[in-house]
Amino acid sequence: MNNTVYEKVNDFKKRNSGTICWRLKAHAKVIEKHLNPGEEIQYIFAAQKGLSSLEIFNTYVVAVTNKRIIMAQKRVLFGYLFVSITPDMFNDLTVSTGIIWAKVVIDTVKEIITLSNVSKSAADEIETAITEMMMREKKKLSLIHISEPTRRSYIS
Repeated sequence: MNNTVYEKVNDFKKRNSGTICWRLKAHAKVIEKHLNPGEEIQYIFAAQKGLSSLEIFNTYVVAVTNKRIIMAQKRVLFGYLFVSITPDMFNDLTVSTGIIWAKVVIDTVKEIITLSNVSKSAADEIETAITEMMMREKKKLSLIHISEPTRRSYIS
């Protein structure tokens, strides 16, 4: 891999300097640790996980890969937090912009994840990256389900 996860997220930060984020290198290492063989990052960004724009110390690095959305945060002292959203668990995406920042809300089967303090200029590209990947992968899932033979159970 010629571009490391850190270089990619740092590039996002340079292009969208209004995004509030901290400790990108540490968070990027968690993402690198959890990339599966054959999984490639298509888009990456940083954001604060939480409802309020005042929560500025919950930085996550969010990667859209060719198979899923992964989010990681390296804790300050020890350990880390990692979230994986596969296409079968994805429900909906909402992007809203304010005067300065944008919010990205990812609705999954189990929870609603709110990412805030993202530069307003990045909102469109984040929406496009997530939506295109999810539509492509969900289409593959539906084709798999259609091609599977219908199983019938018989009661003897």
